[in-house]
Amino acid sequence: MPDSAAVGRQPASGPPGRNAPQRLRGGVLGMADIAAATMANVGPAMSFFFGFAFLATTAGIASPLTIVAAGVAVALLGNTLAEFSRAHPSAGSFITFVGRTFGPVSAVTTALLAGLGYIIAMASVIAISGGFVQITLHHYTGVDLPWIIWTLLLTGVSVVLMLRGIVVSTKWAGYFFAVEMLVLVVVSAAAIVQHRGSLSAAPFLPGHITHGLQGLAAGFPIAVFLFVGWENSAALAEETENPRRNVGRAVFSSVAIMTVSYILFAYATVTGFGYDVRRLGDSPIPFIDVAQDTLGALAALAYVGGLTSTLGVLIAGINSQARLIFNAGREGLLPSFFGYVHPTRRTPNNAIVTFTVTALLIIGGWGLVHLLGDGGPMDPVAFFTESSSLGAILILLVYLASNIALPFYYHRYRPQEFHPVRHLLLPAIGTLAILVPLYYLSKPGQPAPYSWFPYAALAALLASLGYAALLVRRDPHLAQRVGSVVADAE
Repeated sequence: MPDSAAVGRQPASGPPGRNAPQRLRGGVLGMADIAAATMANVGPAMSFFFGFAFLATTAGIASPLTIVAAGVAVALLGNTLAEFSRAHPSAGSFITFVGRTFGPVSAVTTALLAGLGYIIAMASVIAISGGFVQITLHHYTGVDLPWIIWTLLLTGVSVVLMLRGIVVSTKWAGYFFAVEMLVLVVVSAAAIVQHRGSLSAAPFLPGHITHGLQGLAAGFPIAVFLFVGWENSAALAEETENPRRNVGRAVFSSVAIMTVSYILFAYATVTGFGYDVRRLGDSPIPFIDVAQDTLGALAALAYVGGLTSTLGVLIAGINSQARLIFNAGREGLLPSFFGYVHPTRRTPNNAIVTFTVTALLIIGGWGLVHLLGDGGPMDPVAFFTESSSLGAILILLVYLASNIALPFYYHRYRPQEFHPVRHLLLPAIGTLAILVPLYYLSKPGQPAPYSWFPYAALAALLASLGYAALLVRRDPHLAQRVGSVVADAE
């Protein structure tokens, strides 16, 4: 295995030597831990609450079929992540995989695009965490405190948990995920039972997709976005026992569970609205309305599920995504400041804090633009859709590069293990699947601010390439450091 003679291998735990790379605490997470963290990062309650109305409006009664298509597409991407992690597990995840394949310029470019994309996407989660608290309190008490207060409070609590260590924060993310899943399943089951006399197979019949394949394709981007966070486990590879095996298992089990769960939630919601897509689309949070219609006063449970979901995403998302920035910092792709690890807890403190502060600054800047533009305060729900859309474009570019890289990587470094289905056919289909949401997120004729998102993404790509070329020219040894810290190094 030519790539296994990685530069700078050090023990997975204990204080690093003077010239050794900083290491995270190795082997402290099991497969169940990283799978739970991955699904917490997906945040099914938060994603479904604020995404399904648009999906149903676009795809129609048969919107669950769009979720099936998205689940298959994400599983194809999961194959790429699992195969790369089996060969070269790294906290750098996509950055390492692309960089090891195409060289240091691609590694630095991927690091910048992934870092920026995930920060922008996470800004939407940070904002909606406070926004959902505001919505909940106003609904039940009439109190209407500004959402930004709750956002800062919840974000602060989440960061404190993350700085205490990966085991503590991952377990809390898992607890929050368990609560939201319990609520979602109970409400869905209750809604189906209540409407058992009018149940229909229409949501699973292709003929009920609005505008056929065009409607399916139009709803596909939002369906794929429901799964964002599926890649969480790869960035936790360094802290996972047997990452070459467990990362792939966590990816596929998480995608499978989320796909089945979303189908259940979608069917229950469509059924709860009596298969009236227009009325469903007019609801700000359709699942909450179904819960209120089904459970009455117990609908408060749905709000609890939403609150725990946002907390789970905050912790699991920042935990994993900040580790991409940390790994890029210790390998010299980004400033070394990001590569610092707390000497006792072995957490990437600088990366976590910088990631979070940058996301908060994006929220503040976006809010300032709203104040100066239309003179009104920023709506966190609208910001959630806007910010997540822009972040998704950059993240999809990283997914695309990884899928293209997989066959080249195995052909070059592991030709004896190359398998035409796993390493060529599946990533090729996955590449095509990524192009669909990329097109719909970038196509011309969209209203502002979505109309300028493709140009912002293109500017970020060009700037990243320019910076990468300059950095590689100034540091000729950078190529040796890309992917040099293998997660299960001895």
